[in-house]
Amino acid sequence: MRVILFTGKGGVGKTSVAAATAVRCAQAGYRTVVMSTDPAHSLGDSFDVELGTSMTPIAENLWAHEVSALHEMQRHWARLHEYAVEVFATQGLDEVIAEEVANPPGMDEIASLMWIKHYAQRGEHDVLIVDCAPTGETLQLLTFPDAARWWLDKVYPWERRAMKMARPVLQPLMDIPLPSDEIFASLKDLLLDLDGMRKVLTDPDITTVRIVLNLEKMVVKEAKRAFSYLSLFGYMTDAVIVNRLLPGELHDELFKKWQRIHKRYQAEVEQSFAGIPIFNVPLFDSEVVGETMLQRMANAIYGDNDPAERFVTASPQRIQKEGADYVLSLDVPFLERSEVDLSRHNGELYVTVGNYRREISLPRVLAQRDTAGAAIDDGKLRVRFTKRKDAKR
Repeated sequence: MRVILFTGKGGVGKTSVAAATAVRCAQAGYRTVVMSTDPAHSLGDSFDVELGTSMTPIAENLWAHEVSALHEMQRHWARLHEYAVEVFATQGLDEVIAEEVANPPGMDEIASLMWIKHYAQRGEHDVLIVDCAPTGETLQLLTFPDAARWWLDKVYPWERRAMKMARPVLQPLMDIPLPSDEIFASLKDLLLDLDGMRKVLTDPDITTVRIVLNLEKMVVKEAKRAFSYLSLFGYMTDAVIVNRLLPGELHDELFKKWQRIHKRYQAEVEQSFAGIPIFNVPLFDSEVVGETMLQRMANAIYGDNDPAERFVTASPQRIQKEGADYVLSLDVPFLERSEVDLSRHNGELYVTVGNYRREISLPRVLAQRDTAGAAIDDGKLRVRFTKRKDAKR
């Protein structure tokens, strides 16, 4: 199955681009599902149809799905939801309010991850198009599998063991219910699902990300940051889509000023994303709503190209041998060495950029070596691993 994620700053038109790509894939004969992970769903508005919490047929070979976190919580993680409701109810919350707030922050992202995994495992469709939330939420979505793996390996076993020992002593003294073994078992299932999800998302043969942007300063800067973070976490960006380009034949002075702005930022985009296909989409004379306009947009984006194609195939993370050393290369475009912090612990390499940290499990050949420095060269973080000085010869 082919998975394509669309992300970008809010308001750039990524929902329309995702829907247009889905329409084009379906017309090409691919059995296509397009789903939205944005809590403020607008996918149904783009198709001009009403979508529910399950897969809805839109056209031949095309289905759409707007994920509901509350629905998914009650459907797949009912025991966790019931426990959360019970905890809030003991604190005096009205039952209806407790039912609502028991849906914790981040569940929209988790529910979306689960559906990506379900569709990939079922193999009933050829292409899955994902209309992601704005950039910040998308990065949070894509870091969940890393966080789940860390929590499952480092925290979960100790916390479950400690709670099993402390529960009989503490529960009589507390006015809130402590989590049972059944709750911990449900939590473990959830974490294992998230851990398995990462294998789907970071497999470049299956999943790629496409960044949608407009030619405005803040939008371009956020797109560049998103590209850096996506590369950091091992996600392949295979296209950049520049939406709402002004036509060249406008003569109004206001639009001429915007054309000059667009021209300046278009040059920056071409330079910043060199090596990645850039598709330009004009500002249409009609609102992009409904299948006809979505098809028109898809033609403008892809021309004769197959939208399900992987436009870039090189992995953002590579390991190469250089002489007696090994070098781990990681794409970190637009970053300086001073912006990247590295640390190692128990066979793990931690790469921190801003507020985001990625944990890279080192293969044995690297884990048994010492790090011998790092540098950023041409948008790539290169970490060198050398033989330990005390290693036996």
